Amino acid sequence: MSLQYAKGVRISLKDHEAFDEAWVRDLIAKGPSILGLGDIVLEDKERMQPKAGRLDLLFEDPDATKRYEVELMLGRVDETHIIRAIEYWDIERKRYPNYAHVAVLVAEEITPCFPNVIQLFNAAIPMIVLQLAAIEIGPNILLHFTKVLDESSLGTQEEEETRSERIPADRHYWEERATVATVRVADQCFELFNSSEHPLSLNYTSVYIGLTQGNRPNNFIFFQPRKKFVLVYVTIADLDSWLEKAKPALTVPISADARVGRLKLTLSPGGVEPNQTFLTELFRAAYKEANV
Repeated sequence: MSLQYAKGVRISLKDHEAFDEAWVRDLIAKGPSILGLGDIVLEDKERMQPKAGRLDLLFEDPDATKRYEVELMLGRVDETHIIRAIEYWDIERKRYPNYAHVAVLVAEEITPCFPNVIQLFNAAIPMIVLQLAAIEIGPNILLHFTKVLDESSLGTQEEEETRSERIPADRHYWEERATVATVRVADQCFELFNSSEHPLSLNYTSVYIGLTQGNRPNNFIFFQPRKKFVLVYVTIADLDSWLEKAKPALTVPISADARVGRLKLTLSPGGVEPNQTFLTELFRAAYKEANV
């Protein structure tokens, strides 16, 4: 049967007696793909925040090790909800630092000034603003979400390298910025693939700990130590195959970014030894690909 045109009428949920914010929240919770944020899954709803009320919805993208803190508002967006969205994002990222976190604000009406204001701090606070439109079509209602503001895009590794060269950094810099224990995790990883035949050196920049071979950067692997763990980035082909290999063999979080052809692992102190076999295979394969 061919599709038929049906005229729709936009309505305000805020002023509608049959629908309310709880209805919208539960609908999104059952089918989060409606938001257009990818293959995300519900982690929690009406999540209690210490001395800060309740977070409407918390979603997780398992593949990207990313969480979305969603604040809903029917009607016109206001300053209170912007502040609340940022506050919930800040609480969650501090409680669960192993994840990347994105604040998501959803409202029916986004006035022109608000995206401009939010964009001023969007580089420091990853935030997505979605405009919700409710369309009445006969006896049915359609919800449509439009992305008014996306999280700011990150710079490339090359841009980071150029910027980092202007700021002096060494091992002590990273031990102060992170901890001695987490910098040692980077050392342990490095020892798994470094060899006397093709010696590499750790290269301490202000953005990450990379690698040099001779006088040239060779950042097929680089590290970003944090206070409690180290983010390990590995450039390698066939990401899906390595993710499959990791399922039975790896006990730490791993995700893939197909845009840059890179795996990201989260290693805490004590996490290298139990995963040594897999890590050694991965690191040496990455080295081989980078030096063909």
